[in-house]
Amino acid sequence: MLDTALKVLNMIEDNSYEAYIVGGFVRDYLMGVKSNDVDITTNAKPKELIKIFPNANLENASYGSVSIYLDGIRFEITTYRCEYCYSDNRHPDVITYVNDLKTDLKRRDFTINTICMDKFGNIIDLLNNKGDIDKKIIKTVVDPLKSISFDSLRILRAIRFATTLDFELDGSLKEAIRQDKYLLKDLSVNRKKEELDKIFSSNNLIKGIKLLKELELTNFLELKNLNKVKPCSQVIGIWTLLEVDDIYPFTRNELNLMSSIREALDKNPLAVRTLYDYDLYVCTVASEIMGYDKKKVVDLYEDMPIHKRSDIVIDSYDIMSTLDIEEGPVLREIWQEIENYILELKVANKKEDLLLLAKEIYLNLLKEGSDERKVSS
Repeated sequence: MLDTALKVLNMIEDNSYEAYIVGGFVRDYLMGVKSNDVDITTNAKPKELIKIFPNANLENASYGSVSIYLDGIRFEITTYRCEYCYSDNRHPDVITYVNDLKTDLKRRDFTINTICMDKFGNIIDLLNNKGDIDKKIIKTVVDPLKSISFDSLRILRAIRFATTLDFELDGSLKEAIRQDKYLLKDLSVNRKKEELDKIFSSNNLIKGIKLLKELELTNFLELKNLNKVKPCSQVIGIWTLLEVDDIYPFTRNELNLMSSIREALDKNPLAVRTLYDYDLYVCTVASEIMGYDKKKVVDLYEDMPIHKRSDIVIDSYDIMSTLDIEEGPVLREIWQEIENYILELKVANKKEDLLLLAKEIYLNLLKEGSDERKVSS
């Protein structure tokens, strides 16, 4: 990753421009943390970058950014710039290109993200901010109230960095967040969810939740069930407990998963029938939320004689032809009983045994139906 990034810097500088790796990659490099996200800053403008990288993506060129792929790795390259007038508290209305790296660094969000690396791998710290990494503190580059007014997403980004890096928020930044927390209401739910996903998927989740509550952000984020959240290695488990399906954007698959996890929580995720109906992943998440040992769930699942209906040696046609019945409610009841018998190890998964069982179940259903008719008459 680093070798390829340095190759990009050299390609730009070979065309008589400046270029540096900046931000999260350098921060993580100094902390000895692996990072796969590389941002590059340069004094080359988008129209000049396209000459160096003819296949560059110009979708964000109006904001001074292009993205490229080199050796299968994506890089975001942004031109040095100044930004003015954030009328939506999120995006600059005016961008002016500059030719000075230090000026560009002053527009950035947090001091820990202003450190650069040159094409030789040397660390460039023009604003003398490396000390904030050493002190493990999150500070804004400019006055925190002004910084948040420029981009209200910085509220959540600050908490995300404090959570994932296990850093502390600077006192003045905390106060600015408390004062301007109302700006979160106008922030896109998609962007809010992106940051919350990173907070909720962190091993340091409890710290993130504590900060969200301490800074009184729950109402502005519509996270009324935050007190119900328990540590869970799967972020879908956190969202399940928050019950914000109609507030935040989720895929159809995520919505189905959350619904299934809630149903498994209402039942017993360690019960064989629940494992069979909802499968291992759903029951593992539900079990983790309930504080059960993951290994126990996996062991129970692996010991099950069947995991899905297709594992059973007979099919619906076998049952219908043997009993001379058609597809419908009776067949569904027979199937459910057969599954229960196999799961409870009361019958072997053998064709002859299962068809005999199907006949027995069918006769019992007929008898129950007859008895009900007698009672009602």
